[in-house]
Amino acid sequence: MRATSVRPITDLKTHTKDVIDQAIHSGEPILITQNGRARVVVIDARRHDDAQATLSMLKLLAQSQDSLARGDKTYSSDDVRRRAHTAVERASKR
Repeated sequence: MRATSVRPITDLKTHTKDVIDQAIHSGEPILITQNGRARVVVIDARRHDDAQATLSMLKLLAQSQDSLARGDKTYSSDDVRRRAHTAVERASKR
């Protein structure tokens, strides 16, 4: 995720609604700087949820690869789909 807009923290302080509206309507992250240094990123809640779901899927993939390398039990595609669906549901509830 690369921020396409960079704004100083004073903009966030004095124009909070505008910064939030920009994040929502553009769908792009906004990098907030303090003393010229990157400090936080403001993103739309939907984009955050999508990122969390993606991270959950990547975590499952990494765990699966580790398990396969160790020679652990393998699972059918139906089992994997069920487990992935459960992980995505958990991530979306956070």
